[in-house]
Amino acid sequence: MSFFKPLENLESNDDQKKEKKESEQVRCLIIGSGPAGYTAAIYAARANLNPVLYEGLQPGGQLTTTTEVENFPGYPEGITGPKMMEQLKIQAERFGTDCRWGIATGVDFSSNPHKVVIDERQVIEADTVIIATGATAKYLGLESEQKYMGSGVSACATCDGFFFKGKDVAVVGGGDSACEEALYLAGLCNKVYMIVRKNYLRASKILQDRVFNHPKIEVLFERNTRELRGDKVVQEAVLIKKKDQPEETEEVIRIDGFFLAIGHTPNSEIFSKYLDTNENGYIKTIPGTSKTSIPGIFACGDVQDPVYRQAVTAAGTGCMAAIDAERYLAEHGI
Repeated sequence: MSFFKPLENLESNDDQKKEKKESEQVRCLIIGSGPAGYTAAIYAARANLNPVLYEGLQPGGQLTTTTEVENFPGYPEGITGPKMMEQLKIQAERFGTDCRWGIATGVDFSSNPHKVVIDERQVIEADTVIIATGATAKYLGLESEQKYMGSGVSACATCDGFFFKGKDVAVVGGGDSACEEALYLAGLCNKVYMIVRKNYLRASKILQDRVFNHPKIEVLFERNTRELRGDKVVQEAVLIKKKDQPEETEEVIRIDGFFLAIGHTPNSEIFSKYLDTNENGYIKTIPGTSKTSIPGIFACGDVQDPVYRQAVTAAGTGCMAAIDAERYLAEHGI
Protein backbone atom coordinates (compact mmCIF):
# COMPACT_ATOMS: atom_id res chain seq x y z
CA MET A 1 0.00 0.00 0.00
CA SER A 2 1.37 3.37 -1.01
CA PHE A 3 1.18 6.49 1.15
CA PHE A 4 1.68 8.80 -1.90
CA LYS A 5 -1.12 10.05 -4.09
CA PRO A 6 -0.76 9.60 -7.84
CA LEU A 7 0.76 12.69 -9.51
CA GLU A 8 -2.34 13.36 -11.61
CA ASN A 9 -4.52 13.47 -8.48
CA LEU A 10 -2.17 15.96 -6.82
CA GLU A 11 -2.33 18.21 -9.86
CA SER A 12 -6.12 18.09 -10.01
CA ASN A 13 -6.39 18.84 -6.29
CA ASP A 14 -4.07 21.84 -6.72
CA ASP A 15 -6.20 23.07 -9.61
CA GLN A 16 -9.31 22.75 -7.48
CA LYS A 17 -7.67 24.78 -4.72
CA LYS A 18 -6.72 27.49 -7.21
CA GLU A 19 -10.25 27.64 -8.58
CA LYS A 20 -11.76 27.88 -5.11
CA LYS A 21 -11.18 31.47 -4.10
CA GLU A 22 -12.14 33.19 -0.88
CA SER A 23 -14.94 35.74 -1.27
CA GLU A 24 -15.82 38.95 0.57
CA GLN A 25 -18.58 41.52 0.10
CA VAL A 26 -17.89 45.28 0.43
CA ARG A 27 -19.80 48.45 -0.41
CA CYS A 28 -16.85 50.41 -1.74
CA LEU A 29 -13.61 48.98 -3.05
CA ILE A 30 -10.71 51.28 -3.91
CA ILE A 31 -7.87 49.97 -6.07
CA GLY A 32 -4.72 52.07 -5.77
CA SER A 33 -3.08 54.17 -3.10
CA GLY A 34 -1.69 57.41 -4.51
CA PRO A 35 -3.22 60.85 -3.90
CA ALA A 36 -6.35 59.81 -5.81
CA GLY A 37 -6.89 56.54 -3.95
CA TYR A 38 -6.21 57.88 -0.48
CA THR A 39 -8.36 60.98 -1.05
CA ALA A 40 -11.20 58.80 -2.31
CA ALA A 41 -10.78 56.69 0.81
CA ILE A 42 -10.95 59.72 3.12
CA TYR A 43 -14.20 60.93 1.55
CA ALA A 44 -15.72 57.45 1.29
CA ALA A 45 -14.89 56.62 4.91
CA ARG A 46 -16.37 59.91 6.16
CA ALA A 47 -19.54 59.02 4.21
CA ASN A 48 -19.76 55.71 6.09
CA LEU A 49 -19.13 53.62 2.99
CA ASN A 50 -16.66 51.44 4.93
CA PRO A 51 -14.13 51.47 2.07
CA VAL A 52 -11.56 48.75 1.56
CA LEU A 53 -8.41 49.96 -0.18
CA TYR A 54 -5.78 47.75 -1.79
CA GLU A 55 -2.43 49.50 -2.05
CA GLY A 56 -0.99 47.71 -5.09
CA LEU A 57 2.60 47.14 -6.13
CA GLN A 58 3.75 50.62 -5.15
CA PRO A 59 1.95 51.84 -2.02
CA GLY A 60 1.69 55.60 -2.29
CA GLY A 61 2.09 55.63 -6.05
CA GLN A 62 4.56 57.65 -8.13
CA LEU A 63 5.06 60.28 -5.43
CA THR A 64 6.99 57.77 -3.35
CA THR A 65 9.82 58.11 -5.89
CA THR A 66 9.87 61.90 -5.47
CA THR A 67 11.98 63.73 -2.92
CA GLU A 68 10.54 67.20 -2.23
CA VAL A 69 6.96 68.13 -3.08
CA GLU A 70 6.50 71.89 -3.02
CA ASN A 71 3.44 72.44 -5.20
CA PHE A 72 0.79 70.67 -3.12
CA PRO A 73 -1.40 73.17 -1.21
CA GLY A 74 -1.02 73.21 2.56
CA TYR A 75 2.71 72.51 2.79
CA PRO A 76 4.43 75.93 2.77
CA GLU A 77 7.80 74.38 3.60
CA GLY A 78 7.33 71.44 1.24
CA ILE A 79 7.20 67.76 2.11
CA THR A 80 8.74 64.59 0.76
CA GLY A 81 6.57 62.40 -1.43
CA PRO A 82 6.79 59.32 0.84
CA LYS A 83 5.92 61.41 3.92
CA MET A 84 2.90 62.95 2.21
CA MET A 85 1.59 59.52 1.21
CA GLU A 86 2.17 58.22 4.73
CA GLN A 87 0.11 61.09 6.13
CA LEU A 88 -2.68 60.58 3.60
CA LYS A 89 -2.85 56.89 4.54
CA ILE A 90 -3.00 57.71 8.24
CA GLN A 91 -5.80 60.19 7.56
CA ALA A 92 -7.76 57.63 5.53
CA GLU A 93 -7.36 55.00 8.27
CA ARG A 94 -8.38 57.50 10.95
CA PHE A 95 -11.87 57.63 9.44
CA GLY A 96 -12.13 53.86 9.12
CA THR A 97 -10.61 52.90 5.76
CA ASP A 98 -9.39 49.31 5.72
CA CYS A 99 -6.02 49.67 3.95
CA ARG A 100 -4.57 46.36 2.81
CA TRP A 101 -1.55 45.12 0.94
CA GLY A 102 -2.56 43.39 -2.26
CA ILE A 103 -2.67 43.59 -6.04
CA ALA A 104 -5.74 43.44 -8.27
CA THR A 105 -5.02 40.63 -10.71
CA GLY A 106 -8.38 40.28 -12.43
CA VAL A 107 -11.88 41.73 -12.64
CA ASP A 108 -15.38 40.79 -13.76
CA PHE A 109 -17.60 43.82 -14.29
CA SER A 110 -20.26 41.92 -16.26
CA SER A 111 -22.75 41.80 -13.38
CA ASN A 112 -23.56 43.22 -9.97
CA PRO A 113 -21.94 43.12 -7.54
CA HIS A 114 -18.68 43.74 -9.39
CA LYS A 115 -15.93 41.20 -8.80
CA VAL A 116 -12.24 41.96 -8.32
CA VAL A 117 -9.63 39.25 -7.78
CA ILE A 118 -6.83 40.11 -5.36
CA ASP A 119 -3.48 38.31 -5.60
CA GLU A 120 -5.11 35.64 -7.82
CA ARG A 121 -6.83 34.06 -4.84
CA GLN A 122 -9.39 36.30 -3.11
CA VAL A 123 -12.54 37.60 -4.76
CA ILE A 124 -13.93 40.91 -3.55
CA GLU A 125 -17.57 41.51 -4.49
CA ALA A 126 -18.11 45.25 -4.46
CA ASP A 127 -21.20 47.40 -4.94
CA THR A 128 -18.94 50.21 -6.13
CA VAL A 129 -15.35 50.17 -7.37
CA ILE A 130 -13.05 53.18 -7.49
CA ILE A 131 -10.07 52.67 -9.80
CA ALA A 132 -7.04 54.76 -8.80
CA THR A 133 -4.23 52.64 -10.23
CA GLY A 134 -2.36 55.58 -11.76
CA ALA A 135 0.04 55.56 -14.70
CA THR A 136 3.64 54.50 -15.04
CA ALA A 137 6.15 56.84 -16.63
CA LYS A 138 8.20 55.35 -19.44
CA TYR A 139 11.95 55.28 -18.92
CA LEU A 140 14.87 54.47 -21.19
CA GLY A 141 15.82 51.41 -19.17
CA LEU A 142 19.29 52.61 -18.22
CA GLU A 143 20.88 51.39 -15.02
CA SER A 144 22.04 54.94 -14.31
CA GLU A 145 18.44 56.18 -14.55
CA GLN A 146 17.53 54.12 -11.52
CA LYS A 147 20.73 55.15 -9.74
CA TYR A 148 19.89 58.87 -9.98
CA MET A 149 16.13 58.60 -9.54
CA GLY A 150 15.19 61.54 -7.34
CA SER A 151 18.77 62.83 -7.59
CA GLY A 152 18.48 64.55 -10.93
CA VAL A 153 16.26 62.14 -12.87
CA SER A 154 12.56 62.98 -13.10
CA ALA A 155 9.56 62.18 -15.26
CA CYS A 156 7.66 65.35 -14.34
CA ALA A 157 8.97 68.82 -15.12
CA THR A 158 5.98 70.50 -13.50
CA CYS A 159 6.65 68.59 -10.29
CA ASP A 160 10.42 68.95 -10.08
CA GLY A 161 11.47 71.74 -12.42
CA PHE A 162 11.65 74.35 -9.67
CA PHE A 163 14.56 72.52 -8.05
CA PHE A 164 16.66 73.21 -11.17
CA LYS A 165 16.05 76.93 -11.35
CA GLY A 166 18.99 78.63 -13.07
CA LYS A 167 20.63 75.31 -13.96
CA ASP A 168 21.19 73.27 -17.13
CA VAL A 169 18.85 70.35 -17.83
CA ALA A 170 17.96 67.88 -20.57
CA VAL A 171 14.59 66.61 -21.78
CA VAL A 172 14.31 63.30 -23.62
CA GLY A 173 11.59 63.04 -26.24
CA GLY A 174 10.31 64.64 -29.44
CA GLY A 175 6.55 64.79 -29.06
CA ASP A 176 4.11 67.37 -27.70
CA SER A 177 4.79 66.41 -24.09
CA ALA A 178 8.55 66.77 -24.52
CA CYS A 179 8.17 70.20 -26.13
CA GLU A 180 5.80 71.34 -23.41
CA GLU A 181 8.22 70.12 -20.73
CA ALA A 182 11.14 71.85 -22.45
CA LEU A 183 9.24 75.14 -22.74
CA TYR A 184 8.17 74.95 -19.10
CA LEU A 185 11.74 74.28 -17.97
CA ALA A 186 13.07 77.06 -20.21
CA GLY A 187 11.11 79.49 -18.05
CA LEU A 188 13.08 78.31 -15.00
CA CYS A 189 16.42 77.00 -16.15
CA ASN A 190 19.55 78.47 -17.68
CA LYS A 191 19.74 75.98 -20.56
CA VAL A 192 17.49 73.18 -21.83
CA TYR A 193 18.74 70.46 -24.16
CA MET A 194 16.17 68.35 -26.00
CA ILE A 195 17.53 64.89 -26.76
CA VAL A 196 15.64 63.52 -29.78
CA ARG A 197 16.22 60.06 -31.21
CA LYS A 198 14.99 60.91 -34.71
CA ASN A 199 16.01 63.74 -37.03
CA TYR A 200 12.70 65.56 -36.55
CA LEU A 201 10.19 66.47 -33.84
CA ARG A 202 6.84 64.68 -33.74
CA ALA A 203 5.19 67.58 -31.93
CA SER A 204 2.55 69.88 -33.40
CA LYS A 205 3.82 72.68 -35.61
CA ILE A 206 3.05 75.43 -33.14
CA LEU A 207 5.04 73.73 -30.38
CA GLN A 208 7.93 73.06 -32.74
CA ASP A 209 8.04 76.74 -33.64
CA ARG A 210 8.10 77.76 -30.01
CA VAL A 211 10.90 75.33 -29.23
CA PHE A 212 13.06 76.30 -32.21
CA ASN A 213 12.60 79.99 -31.49
CA HIS A 214 13.34 79.82 -27.77
CA PRO A 215 16.85 81.11 -26.99
CA LYS A 216 17.35 78.75 -24.05
CA ILE A 217 16.42 75.52 -25.86
CA GLU A 218 18.86 73.54 -28.00
CA VAL A 219 17.55 70.50 -29.86
CA LEU A 220 20.01 67.64 -30.26
CA PHE A 221 18.69 65.43 -33.05
CA GLU A 222 19.67 61.81 -33.72
CA ARG A 223 20.96 61.23 -30.22
CA ASN A 224 20.42 58.40 -27.77
CA THR A 225 21.43 58.51 -24.13
CA ARG A 226 24.09 55.96 -23.22
CA GLU A 227 24.41 56.72 -19.51
CA LEU A 228 24.25 59.36 -16.81
CA ARG A 229 27.21 60.23 -14.63
CA GLY A 230 27.75 62.18 -11.46
CA ASP A 231 28.83 62.19 -7.84
CA LYS A 232 25.60 61.28 -5.97
CA VAL A 233 23.60 63.55 -8.31
CA VAL A 234 23.41 63.84 -12.10
CA GLN A 235 26.24 65.93 -13.56
CA GLU A 236 26.66 64.60 -17.10
CA ALA A 237 24.76 62.80 -19.83
CA VAL A 238 26.70 60.65 -22.27
CA LEU A 239 25.03 60.69 -25.68
CA ILE A 240 25.50 58.54 -28.75
CA LYS A 241 25.32 60.28 -32.10
CA LYS A 242 25.10 58.59 -35.45
CA LYS A 243 24.65 60.72 -38.54
CA ASP A 244 26.06 59.80 -41.93
CA GLN A 245 28.95 58.07 -40.21
CA PRO A 246 30.04 54.42 -40.25
CA GLU A 247 30.50 54.43 -36.47
CA GLU A 248 28.72 55.96 -33.53
CA THR A 249 30.30 59.00 -31.93
CA GLU A 250 30.04 59.86 -28.27
CA GLU A 251 29.47 63.28 -26.78
CA VAL A 252 29.00 64.52 -23.22
CA ILE A 253 26.76 67.34 -22.09
CA ARG A 254 26.98 68.95 -18.66
CA ILE A 255 23.58 68.94 -16.94
CA ASP A 256 22.04 69.04 -13.48
CA GLY A 257 18.68 67.48 -14.34
CA PHE A 258 17.48 64.78 -16.72
CA PHE A 259 13.76 64.74 -17.55
CA LEU A 260 11.95 61.89 -19.29
CA ALA A 261 9.09 62.92 -21.57
CA ILE A 262 8.56 59.81 -23.66
CA GLY A 263 5.10 59.05 -22.37
CA HIS A 264 3.18 57.25 -19.65
CA THR A 265 1.40 53.92 -19.57
CA PRO A 266 -1.90 53.97 -17.67
CA ASN A 267 -2.27 50.99 -15.35
CA SER A 268 -5.58 49.99 -16.88
CA GLU A 269 -4.89 46.72 -18.67
CA ILE A 270 -7.00 44.45 -16.47
CA PHE A 271 -10.00 46.79 -16.82
CA SER A 272 -9.85 47.35 -20.58
CA LYS A 273 -12.05 44.34 -21.41
CA TYR A 274 -14.98 46.00 -19.67
CA LEU A 275 -14.35 49.76 -19.61
CA ASP A 276 -14.02 52.21 -22.47
CA THR A 277 -10.47 53.55 -22.87
CA ASN A 278 -8.85 55.93 -25.31
CA GLU A 279 -6.23 54.92 -27.89
CA ASN A 280 -3.48 55.10 -25.26
CA GLY A 281 -5.31 53.04 -22.64
CA TYR A 282 -6.55 55.83 -20.36
CA ILE A 283 -9.96 55.03 -18.88
CA LYS A 284 -12.66 57.27 -20.28
CA THR A 285 -14.88 59.09 -17.81
CA ILE A 286 -18.02 61.14 -18.42
CA PRO A 287 -16.83 64.78 -18.53
CA GLY A 288 -17.21 66.52 -15.20
CA THR A 289 -17.53 63.21 -13.32
CA SER A 290 -15.54 60.11 -12.43
CA LYS A 291 -18.16 57.81 -13.95
CA THR A 292 -16.94 55.20 -16.41
CA SER A 293 -18.86 53.31 -19.09
CA ILE A 294 -20.19 50.89 -16.45
CA PRO A 295 -22.49 52.13 -13.65
CA GLY A 296 -20.92 51.71 -10.23
CA ILE A 297 -17.35 51.81 -11.56
CA PHE A 298 -15.46 55.07 -11.11
CA ALA A 299 -11.97 56.14 -12.16
CA CYS A 300 -9.76 58.86 -10.74
CA GLY A 301 -6.18 60.07 -10.85
CA ASP A 302 -3.64 59.44 -13.59
CA VAL A 303 -5.31 56.26 -14.89
CA GLN A 304 -7.94 58.54 -16.47
CA ASP A 305 -5.92 61.75 -16.87
CA PRO A 306 -3.56 61.95 -19.87
CA VAL A 307 -3.21 65.74 -19.57
CA TYR A 308 -2.39 67.08 -16.10
CA ARG A 309 -1.02 64.13 -14.09
CA GLN A 310 -0.50 66.17 -10.92
CA ALA A 311 -0.94 65.12 -7.29
CA VAL A 312 -3.44 67.89 -6.65
CA THR A 313 -5.60 67.04 -9.67
CA ALA A 314 -5.44 63.35 -8.75
CA ALA A 315 -6.64 64.17 -5.24
CA GLY A 316 -9.46 66.27 -6.69
CA THR A 317 -10.71 63.44 -8.88
CA GLY A 318 -10.40 61.07 -5.91
CA CYS A 319 -12.81 63.31 -4.05
CA MET A 320 -15.16 63.26 -7.06
CA ALA A 321 -15.04 59.46 -7.26
CA ALA A 322 -16.00 59.01 -3.62
CA ILE A 323 -18.89 61.46 -3.91
CA ASP A 324 -20.05 59.81 -7.15
CA ALA A 325 -19.90 56.39 -5.46
CA GLU A 326 -21.83 57.65 -2.43
CA ARG A 327 -24.57 59.08 -4.65
CA TYR A 328 -24.72 55.91 -6.72
CA LEU A 329 -25.27 53.78 -3.62
CA ALA A 330 -27.93 56.16 -2.30
CA GLU A 331 -29.78 56.27 -5.63
CA HIS A 332 -29.84 52.46 -5.80
CA GLY A 333 -30.70 51.98 -2.13
CA ILE A 334 -27.56 49.97 -1.43
